[in-house]
Amino acid sequence: MNGLYNNDLLSVKMSRSVINRYKPAQVKWHYEHGLVLQSIYAVGRKYDIIEFPAWVKIMYDTKINIDGTINTYKDEEYNLDQINPGKNLFDLYNDTGEKKYLKAIEILKNQLDNQPRTQSGGFWHKKIYPWQMWLDGLYMQGPFYARYIRDLSPEKDYEDLVHQFELVYEHTRNKESGLLYHAWDESCKQLWADPVTGCSPHFWGRAMGWFSLALTDVLSIIPDEEAFASYRKRLIDIAVSLVEPILSVQDDKSGLWYQVLDMPMRSKNYLETSCSAMFTCFLYRIVRNNWLPSGAEGKLTRSSLLAAADKGWRGLCSRVSQDADGNLHLSGICSVAGLGGKPYRDGSYEYYVKEAVVSDDFKGVGPFILAALESEIIQ
Repeated sequence: MNGLYNNDLLSVKMSRSVINRYKPAQVKWHYEHGLVLQSIYAVGRKYDIIEFPAWVKIMYDTKINIDGTINTYKDEEYNLDQINPGKNLFDLYNDTGEKKYLKAIEILKNQLDNQPRTQSGGFWHKKIYPWQMWLDGLYMQGPFYARYIRDLSPEKDYEDLVHQFELVYEHTRNKESGLLYHAWDESCKQLWADPVTGCSPHFWGRAMGWFSLALTDVLSIIPDEEAFASYRKRLIDIAVSLVEPILSVQDDKSGLWYQVLDMPMRSKNYLETSCSAMFTCFLYRIVRNNWLPSGAEGKLTRSSLLAAADKGWRGLCSRVSQDADGNLHLSGICSVAGLGGKPYRDGSYEYYVKEAVVSDDFKGVGPFILAALESEIIQ
């Protein structure tokens, strides 16, 4: 893998590998599909590879009908996961002018307008998960919501969007470590919820990765102008506050992060690829955008963050293999993890480490492509 790492644009090579094995009949209206399509679109834009955005459009056109309705999408589920694929529709609309994309955007925004909320104003993660906010949910709706506000909605709506981040951060943050618990149940009634705080019991890597990526995605959308400075500062403050906690649980030897972040020595815990890609991307973006406060000391310096991101990137490259056809594969990805549902997921340590570990899952491949792109931009 060293030759690939040194000589090739891995963002392009991994994107082509996905395209080679991912066919239109396989596309789903699903958050992880939206993620990998976003990443490939971004690579195409960066390197002016016109077939990448064209391929993304082909994939979306299997789901978006002429009237804007979305095949398999069910608004009555009030599922934030189903908002995430919609963030790519803005670019498709701007690039093509096809009204069906705008109509689909409005259908998804209508879901957000009617999404059930906690008493404190936070979106429920899903209708079937009442009173719950998950870190995942900020990634699922945040970039779409931000883009809608920027392009189509009153600027005052940024207040609601930023409030979503602040609410989750306030309720899931562990004051000692600075790490964020996977989820918060305002009612404190779930079996996984602490009866006092409502928090789930563990710091799951990918959940905190979702939240970290969401912050940087939204900050890339809110205009960097004086009129929006207060919104940006509130989000940047949260992002910067996560840097030291994230660095504190990075494995020194491999550069990667664990499935359960703060328990590296516990039996069956493992270094997990998707969260490692998300944190690596997050650190690169903090450095590239100069979001560290002026005069920051200790670990919060540009050079130390860049070194940590580079270490994470090298660790990620160690998880990549190449087959006989030249396609790349990514290993070490947690297939799925959640809370509640049927069968009931209790959020225990044993639950998180027993879920399947797989290769080429889009929840890992998408962030890998984004991390690769960041590493290429910043070098």
